Amino acid sequence: MPRSSAALEEFDRGACPGHLATRRQLRAREVSPGGHGPVAVLRCARCRYTPQWSCSHPGRAWLYDLRLTRPKRIPTLAQEWALDRAMAARSTCPRCKRRYVYCLPLRTLGSCLECHDGTPADPTSYTAVPAAHSLAA
Repeated sequence: MPRSSAALEEFDRGACPGHLATRRQLRAREVSPGGHGPVAVLRCARCRYTPQWSCSHPGRAWLYDLRLTRPKRIPTLAQEWALDRAMAARSTCPRCKRRYVYCLPLRTLGSCLECHDGTPADPTSYTAVPAAHSLAA
């Protein structure tokens, strides 16, 4: 498509105005687009040789206006607890009850590798099973 008929303005790398930023740059500044869509396109490195054509390669990036951004929302304590419970469900073996530092293949294997086929797990990759609390009064 000719560059003049592109829906969004396009900039080559190194020629972008200072008030525009990519998603990664927004994340580094700890802001979000604030509900606004991209206002321009950062062209990929291959398209600098064809300045008359619009960039449609996967290497392009969307640019957002920094003047329209908002600070990132801070999750509540209840949201953080819910996320921790969800991650615990994905990283805890239902057989040995160890919580690993990575997500387990529970859909395919149903347990950790050590419980599934005996492959020994690195002791630094999981948290030990919590001891049962005695309810003796």
